[in-house]
Amino acid sequence: MRRIALLTAILAILAAAAPARADIEVRDARLRATEEGLALDADFAFELTPRLADVVANGVPLYFSVEFEMTRRRWYWFDEKPVSRRLQLRLSYHALSRQYRLSTGLLQQNFPNLEEALNVLKRVRNWQVADRAVEFSDADYEAALRMRLDTSLLPKPFQLSALTSREWHLESAWERFTVRSPGRLPVADR
Repeated sequence: MRRIALLTAILAILAAAAPARADIEVRDARLRATEEGLALDADFAFELTPRLADVVANGVPLYFSVEFEMTRRRWYWFDEKPVSRRLQLRLSYHALSRQYRLSTGLLQQNFPNLEEALNVLKRVRNWQVADRAVEFSDADYEAALRMRLDTSLLPKPFQLSALTSREWHLESAWERFTVRSPGRLPVADR
């Protein structure tokens, strides 16, 4: 019995001394009206773990997912969710050109070093999250935003490592904020 208690105490101390999981922090999130609908500007703060930086430098792409939702609470029925969007960003390194590449869909941009690529990855600008066709009531809506490293898109051997290692877990908590009558937001001039 004593050995089990001692072993449990040692494991608890080791778990507390283990480095904390690298998290992403949502620094700022703003929703604004445009001629096309609603656009989101967001800033995130994080650093890649040395393992992730090494993996990307060796040619394995990392996929980051930015997720956004708008919900209107209703006491009499299920909550209304008029907007649910996902933006996928791919960070990769090309050894031939010795450049880091950040891409989303068909758009891509090259950077001479990882730091510059991460600076752009951490800033989401003019992301169209809702079209003008989306009908909003005059009620308040709760917007939620998060970013995470999508380990399900890694090559299979790395997915196995991601299951057992904290170095591979990089995500933010849902950042929630209230949007007052999104259908009445003034159109911003840009």
